Amino acid sequence: MKGAKLVLCGGRCLVPKTTAVVPLCSGARSAASEAQARNGPRQSASFTLNLFRGRFEPTQVFPFPEPLSDDQRQMLQELVPPVEKFFQEVNDPAKNDENSKIEEGTVAGLWDLGAFGLQVPGELGGLGLSNTQYARLVEVVGAHDLGVGITLGAHQSIGFKGILLFGNPQQKEHYLPRVTSGEYAAFCLTEPSSGSDAGSIKTRAVLAPDGKHFILNGSKIWISNGGIAEIMTVFAQTPIEKDGKTVDKVTAFIVERSFGGVSSGPPENKMGIKCSNTTEVYYEDVRVPVENVLGGVGNGFKVAMNILNNGRFGMAAALAGTQRAAIAQAAQHAATRVQFGKHLAEFGAVQEKLARMAMLQYATEALAYMVSGNMDSGAQDYHLEAAISKVFASDSAWTVVDEAIQILGGMGYMKATGLERVLRDLRIFRIFEGTNDILRLFVALTGIQFAGSHLQELQRAFKNPTAHLGLIFSEAGRRATAAVGLARGADLSSLVAPELRGAAAELGKLVGEHGRAVEAVLLRHGRGVVEQQCVLNRLAGAAVDAYTSAAVLSRASRAARRSLPGAAHELRLAAAWAEEALGRIPAQLAATRDARSQAHFQRLGALGRDVADQGGQLCPNPLYL
Repeated sequence: MKGAKLVLCGGRCLVPKTTAVVPLCSGARSAASEAQARNGPRQSASFTLNLFRGRFEPTQVFPFPEPLSDDQRQMLQELVPPVEKFFQEVNDPAKNDENSKIEEGTVAGLWDLGAFGLQVPGELGGLGLSNTQYARLVEVVGAHDLGVGITLGAHQSIGFKGILLFGNPQQKEHYLPRVTSGEYAAFCLTEPSSGSDAGSIKTRAVLAPDGKHFILNGSKIWISNGGIAEIMTVFAQTPIEKDGKTVDKVTAFIVERSFGGVSSGPPENKMGIKCSNTTEVYYEDVRVPVENVLGGVGNGFKVAMNILNNGRFGMAAALAGTQRAAIAQAAQHAATRVQFGKHLAEFGAVQEKLARMAMLQYATEALAYMVSGNMDSGAQDYHLEAAISKVFASDSAWTVVDEAIQILGGMGYMKATGLERVLRDLRIFRIFEGTNDILRLFVALTGIQFAGSHLQELQRAFKNPTAHLGLIFSEAGRRATAAVGLARGADLSSLVAPELRGAAAELGKLVGEHGRAVEAVLLRHGRGVVEQQCVLNRLAGAAVDAYTSAAVLSRASRAARRSLPGAAHELRLAAAWAEEALGRIPAQLAATRDARSQAHFQRLGALGRDVADQGGQLCPNPLYL
């Protein structure tokens, strides 16, 4: 399916033991990072990275991004209505699902609309949209048909995205006009033995004797657009010389089906997104010109990671649209359906459901446009925020659509309402392009690595205290203040609307507590923290709650500042979300260090091992004792 479920150095080297203080990701330790290790801790404008260090960094959070120029905004106003009309009048999601294929008229119309080349520069045949503009159109697609959305996303969000990001001028000029004018693209990484563990791929490419081609052999599974793609970004192991030895490293290639030796299996029979084409793809002695290496020999892992990181905000945008559509359906039903002499919307339990659904959608949408806006503004460190947006959006969309079905009751369970199809379509979003489980570990371990660089600097300072008295005393003062409970946290009052200052103050305080929890985890576990996945998940959960709170506080404050229609409603949504999300953080952080939680994690681990070892539930049925 839509590429690989991969995030962390192929999964197999989440945290190599390069230091006793903090785990570092192999392959990411470049000459620049080596210099940072010598010259002090790495600096970043990322909110989430700094959260792990206990510092509040507002640069990419406040104020809410406003990246669109007047021309870009006008272009969106012209593009969105015809796209919405197309999905309302031309596309038939139920028929696409039933036939496991997008209707030909829909496909032709999408190509005519330019929907397959939204971010390709205009001079190369595309619409040249920014990330924010792309997010808005993807949101429209997500509100109507996720199967069609996967076909579009597999093509451009990951299929040829590597050419946009890493292609040289010749590669862009040769391929981008083709992928905007009728030729499908696909992203080919996942293999039978490597899902999240992309470093274990077996597909190989070796240089031919003529020195002009690589000979590619192997296979890929679950490839979206795999049966229809003419142009593929394929990842394979290649032998390279390093330190006098021959080693395998992953390389990205642009492969055409017309090269010969490329074939596909039959479409997979899937639970959802049935109209998207998903197949195995086989490569047998495919001759790939050396000019089709993408991003340099041995740099395939970097290419794959950047492609996936660059496109995750689009998933959040699409699922914000899905949630908005489900809420509208549930709200209409609740407002008109009468039971026990009242409309459903008059019952407190239904009101709470609708409120929580609205909060989740609001936060998802805030994340999508905060990440895309930061990318358009030139931000470099947005990868953790993009990962959070994917995790949060896919979890939230599942909850929102499930609750919409609950509000509609038996009617919601029927195919006619369309919600059962949406729920089936949604299930894959928590799995592909980085499973949510792996992405939570990615957030936690990357944040810990960032925090650990500060601790390393402090350790070096104590080795030469005379030369680093300022650092030592500032750190000692910070710790002493925290120890006696005097730490107030960052003052965010000037960044948010008056109605949200209490929540902002709580957020500022919890950022500091998050940093102290991370430090305690590192001191307790050291390099062994990689094995403490229950602890890592709590740190990641706290990070998700902190970042989503910052996003909604920023978005609602923008609405209030600009006196937008519905600003009062946005302020209520933000206050309600922050109340619950920030309220969860202390318990999550406490679970990373208190003895009771540690004992419980060990108990759960033992239970899980027992179930796995015995092949299922150990307990016999109570009737047959």
